[in-house]
Amino acid sequence: MRALRRAVLPVLIIVAVAIGGFACSSDATWRDPGETPDPPKINLIGPLDGATGVPTSAEVEFTLEGASSAEVTLTDAAGAPIAGAMHPDGRSWVPGQQLAYSTQYTATVTATKADGTSAQVTTTFTTMDPPAQTVRIHSFNGDNITYGVGMPIVIRFDTAVPESARAAIQRRMFVETNPPQEGIWHWMSSSYHDPGTEVHYRPKEYWLPGTTVHARIATGGMPWGIEGVYGGNDLTLDFTIGEAQIMEVDNATKQMVFIRNGQVIKTIPVSLGKPSTPSSYGTTVIMSKHAEYTFDTRRELGVGEGYVVDVQYAERLTTGGEFIHAAPWSVAQQGNTNVSHGCINMSTENARWIYENVYVGDPVITRGTEVPLAWGNGFTDWNISWEEYVLGSAIPYVPPASATPSATASPTASPGA
Repeated sequence: MRALRRAVLPVLIIVAVAIGGFACSSDATWRDPGETPDPPKINLIGPLDGATGVPTSAEVEFTLEGASSAEVTLTDAAGAPIAGAMHPDGRSWVPGQQLAYSTQYTATVTATKADGTSAQVTTTFTTMDPPAQTVRIHSFNGDNITYGVGMPIVIRFDTAVPESARAAIQRRMFVETNPPQEGIWHWMSSSYHDPGTEVHYRPKEYWLPGTTVHARIATGGMPWGIEGVYGGNDLTLDFTIGEAQIMEVDNATKQMVFIRNGQVIKTIPVSLGKPSTPSSYGTTVIMSKHAEYTFDTRRELGVGEGYVVDVQYAERLTTGGEFIHAAPWSVAQQGNTNVSHGCINMSTENARWIYENVYVGDPVITRGTEVPLAWGNGFTDWNISWEEYVLGSAIPYVPPASATPSATASPTASPGA
């Protein structure tokens, strides 16, 4: 027993020394009860205090140490507040509107720790004078319209966005939906589009019926990646998604099946494009609808095939000129023979019913014809898989952490990846 005590004693002494050394270390975090805790640290990245010539798309960018969130206020020279919110990527605070040119602003960032200690940083900066060249931003979509479940958001730019600037532009394109649905932006590149001039947004699956969509294209004042060129305006959109409607057209049966909310509502005999001018197979969506429309195909089809004709109850399916429309002259062939120049022909009665019941944005799926639908020939966003579609994003796609995607708060909305 005596030998055992001798063996243990040195160990106890070593432990005691180690503990004593730790307690007296200069790295200790123990504080006296009256000692003030260290405040959080705010590292302002920009705009820096006194900066001038700042783009009117400026964001207040900063990092934090010792705090996970901060409050940001922005006021103009008169003290009027500018609304805004943190960007969903957490890198910066984004004003809810394009800032004015040649105007002084003051931003204040306040961070508070859980123990109540806080820190504050203030920066005053002046925006740039109006640039000599700006880019107009347009949308095919309209406000307060009910669209079909396949309708993409379609944004067009007067001046192409260089590839090097597309990620920065896309980061300022916000989409918010209720209920939340995963979606992404895709920069269109096809024989129908000049690269960098058009970008689309679609959800992973068809929009849920009744979805409300809000988009803010916050590109006003954004550097365009071209010397001296800036985004000319912000743009907002608000629209609603209607019932789930899909039209399926089968060349084998020469029938169109109209499906609403999963139920077959109507079956319509049709005549598709004849072998020399076949209809395209694939998935597109209705781009527009017209009670009356005039076709003039003399330039496309040339002498002999080209024609001018007035039709009723027409819905455009492709940029190249394929429509659904009334064709009373081919009723005898509808349901058995293809005789059109590529359009989907049906009787006037059936065409009127389609016109009165469809939304712009309803998907139309055509099967079994001779030629595939060309990418970009219309709103072909649903003619490729989600895995292919995400490759068109300028910001690498990151799947959501949860099975149910959620929209994230932003200046007015959340950005598609």
